[in-house]
Amino acid sequence: MVNRVDTRKVMVGNLQIGGNNEVIIQSMTTSKTHDIGETLKQINSLYKEGCQIVRVAVLGIDDANALQEIVKNSPVPIVADIHFNYKFALIAADAGCAKIRINPGNIGIEENTIAVVEKCKEKNIPIRIGVNSGSLPKKMVEKYGWTAKAMVESLREHIEILEKYDFKNIIYSLKATDPLMAIEAYELASENWNYPAHLGITEAGSLLNGAIKSSFGLGYLLQKGIGSTIRISLSEDPVEEIKVAKRLLNSLGLFHNMVEVIACPTCGRLEFSLREVVKEVEDFVEELQFPLKVAILGCVVNGPGEASQADIGIAGGNKGGIIFKKGKIFKTVSQDKLVPELKDLIMEYYEEWKKMQ
Repeated sequence: MVNRVDTRKVMVGNLQIGGNNEVIIQSMTTSKTHDIGETLKQINSLYKEGCQIVRVAVLGIDDANALQEIVKNSPVPIVADIHFNYKFALIAADAGCAKIRINPGNIGIEENTIAVVEKCKEKNIPIRIGVNSGSLPKKMVEKYGWTAKAMVESLREHIEILEKYDFKNIIYSLKATDPLMAIEAYELASENWNYPAHLGITEAGSLLNGAIKSSFGLGYLLQKGIGSTIRISLSEDPVEEIKVAKRLLNSLGLFHNMVEVIACPTCGRLEFSLREVVKEVEDFVEELQFPLKVAILGCVVNGPGEASQADIGIAGGNKGGIIFKKGKIFKTVSQDKLVPELKDLIMEYYEEWKKMQ
């Protein structure tokens, strides 16, 4: 049984987190939230790429006061990311934010926690408890060391505060910069609670390093059924996070509305510019969000068999090449027509798919 099906169902706006096998893609804006125009520009770029939930930082009162306008004009649910100042959480809830990210143990006296809980109950919005390996409480590190156990016990402390006030509309995250530590923490938590988990590897790094670390850590957990929503954390334009997230989920059979381009590795048998062709086709399909697998191969002899699971594809040769469907030869064309004919075929599939929607 997949664990995420057994988790509690938590609604973030109109999106269900947990209680099913869908995994929701998130990201976060890099703009100053009080710059409403720039923040909405980033939100729309993320949405266009396929992001389903966007988190914004609330660092001061100007950010908090900007939330109502942002929520009003956003195409996706907005999560307010808040640290320490509980009053910003109250403003965010009244502004229509779909979720509050705040740790109840970090907002001061008990009355502050009660105020946030009551407001979230009133607005029927969840709280995400976010534990980060880089900011564990000193007492937890002294007791358990810098370990997954310390992360989970810190999470337990926050969860117990909310449950004390009969608040169970909870999502949690246990982000570590070490994927193995994150894996262990999420596995431990999934054995203790049935709240849905937001997965992430924090401080993952640049596009290459971050994609590899996140794909390993998150891919392992998702395959085990742990995790109902994810963020790929990269030191890049956040749009890149969505590109990686879609491809990761697609490889696990958890995301289908994308054109996947597969290609054989380069070798001495290549007789056409495979790398340039792959880049051209990837750029062409970038904004086509529908299920299709396209193969680009450099060997006419082995190509069709190697990509028999692809819907369509091409295999290039010295003077010409073939276009194939499901591993069967569809037509033979000159090399200069390979890519144009492939693009035409992709668009034919796209138009047929739109008719069926």
